[in-house]
Amino acid sequence: MARDQDFHRLWSAYAVSTYGTWLAFGAFPLLAVRELHSSAFAVSLLEAAGLAVTAVVAFPLGPWVEHRPKRPVMIGTDLVRFAATASVPVAYVLGVLTFGHLLVVAVVCGSAGIAFTAASGAYLKHLVPTDRLLVANGRLEGTAWVATAAGPPLGGALVGLLGPVVTVAADALSYLLSALAVHRISGGDVATAWAATPRGADLLGGWRFLRRDPVLRRLFLNSVLVNGLITATVPLLAVLLLGEYAFPAWQYGLAFGVPALGGFVGARLSPRLVRRYGGRRVLTVSGWLRSVFPLGLAFVRPGVGGLVTVIVVEGLLIVAMGVFNPIYATERLRRTPTDHVARVLGAWSVGSRLTSATLTVVWGGLASLTGPLAAITVSGVLLLGTPLLLPGGTSVRARLRRRRRASGWGRPAWRRRWDGG
Repeated sequence: MARDQDFHRLWSAYAVSTYGTWLAFGAFPLLAVRELHSSAFAVSLLEAAGLAVTAVVAFPLGPWVEHRPKRPVMIGTDLVRFAATASVPVAYVLGVLTFGHLLVVAVVCGSAGIAFTAASGAYLKHLVPTDRLLVANGRLEGTAWVATAAGPPLGGALVGLLGPVVTVAADALSYLLSALAVHRISGGDVATAWAATPRGADLLGGWRFLRRDPVLRRLFLNSVLVNGLITATVPLLAVLLLGEYAFPAWQYGLAFGVPALGGFVGARLSPRLVRRYGGRRVLTVSGWLRSVFPLGLAFVRPGVGGLVTVIVVEGLLIVAMGVFNPIYATERLRRTPTDHVARVLGAWSVGSRLTSATLTVVWGGLASLTGPLAAITVSGVLLLGTPLLLPGGTSVRARLRRRRRASGWGRPAWRRRWDGG
């Protein structure tokens, strides 16, 4: 079928850019630490400032993407990311690479990434029937985790042989190949006509929709906090492993590459688990598990034992995430009308990046006072409470709903649909 071929082209575009991104995993922190001699706080600031400025710049992108054909947006944002990323190896070779240059590239690529995510999510819903969305999201999720497994070790080896900018150049090329793959899609497109509403109201449409939907609201709060607390530790792990513990670049890549195979396994298992146990139960259990395992990073030490600890902890975490992510991504698309998808995904990305930026700055300051390992441990402790925000989590409103059902009031319609997975 033509739609199947178009999905495979969209899938291949996602795959090639994802492989490029993970091949260059840690390249910017590595350049900041080893070439520009930046501190732990500066590396955290690079991550945080990129996220924060990106979120502000990208705030109007959701409505803008909503009202335009999605394929040209995806192609254009891929080309923007290609040009920005390619400027890094050029500046490095010319000897003019600076911390500010890395920051600007992070902002440009992050903003373009938000627009691409919003457009591709809306186009995926247009391209794939509702009853096949979970399978499609599972394939995308599995691809992401295989790329995560293969990219960092290979990237670490390339860095050891040829230097860190080689992987950045490969990442730039991947965006160009992604744009070519999207260009080959022959199916139709989707765009929403401009409504007769104030532009400010249109900008806030995604946020209002998230606030009104009880399931999406709780998924959003859980998602941004979990992602923020985990993201806040990424630059600290880079400083801890590459700096204090002096791990070689290939070991650093291995520590994050091998566990990602668990994400592929989790993504493949996700549809089967949903069919057998139901969406809400699987999402709740996997949501709890992904919040428990990061605390194991508190026990990371130098040497082989520390490397094994990181691999085991990250492996368990990523299996749980591989199960969780396709379910929540599918539920998000199912619950969002077609004419709101880009705005909702844009609002989601902005909220997630702002939260991650704020927490990254806070954790960078905390690491300066207590050390990276102590700050990572605090993040692991706080993650233990995040599952309470999941739909069906232990909350006053949830207990009241259970009491109403027990007294014969019946279940709300949205809960009946959610329970059915």
